[in-house]
Amino acid sequence: MDAAAAAAAGTTPYPPFSVLIRTASHEQHTEAENSTFMSDMLGGRLGVDAYRRYTEQLWFVYRALESCSARLAADPVAGPFIQPELARTAELERDLAHLGGTGWRTGLRPLPATAAYAARVEECARTWPAGYVAHHYTRYLGDLSGGQIIRGTAEKTWGFERKGDGVRFYVFEGIANPAAFKRHYRELLDALPVDDLERHRVVEECKRAFALNTAVFRELGEQFPLSA
Repeated sequence: MDAAAAAAAGTTPYPPFSVLIRTASHEQHTEAENSTFMSDMLGGRLGVDAYRRYTEQLWFVYRALESCSARLAADPVAGPFIQPELARTAELERDLAHLGGTGWRTGLRPLPATAAYAARVEECARTWPAGYVAHHYTRYLGDLSGGQIIRGTAEKTWGFERKGDGVRFYVFEGIANPAAFKRHYRELLDALPVDDLERHRVVEECKRAFALNTAVFRELGEQFPLSA
């Protein structure tokens, strides 16, 4: 029910889905942002090795997100969200080559939490497009927002060239106006062609996505236990 119809009926309109999904997952989002590992990294208390290890884990997650893009592009639910200017895998590989040299793939393995995260993304991509949207939302809108804080920290703390190699992941060269892009993305969420029950399931999957991300931070924190 839209606002006009709700007013005519004397009822309270539902909030837009983009507002609902953000508010419903706020607790999980905050927990991820305030993890010990992320706090130490953003506080400049960790070395570049921690940043490299974090970037490696992102590569596994984004490879899972983007390996299915071509197949999902025509899907009525997930398809509108598949936008090439968001793709991050190639930029992550460029950053990792800068951080670890041409042999950066040698011996690279995901943390157990990262493997579980990537597996869930792949499962949703295969079987549940609306669930895939939940993971797409938590990753890419975060990259366009809070991810810029990480980029700034990396440039300042470890001396990366501004928007250069090492932080390419956070630079969306195909998006001239991030604020306008995010508004359009939220409009796509509001128009998600699913019923209320399915939207509830998407919200729960969004919470799960943040929990999976937090688990990765927890395992990274165990490897770099500065605050312990």
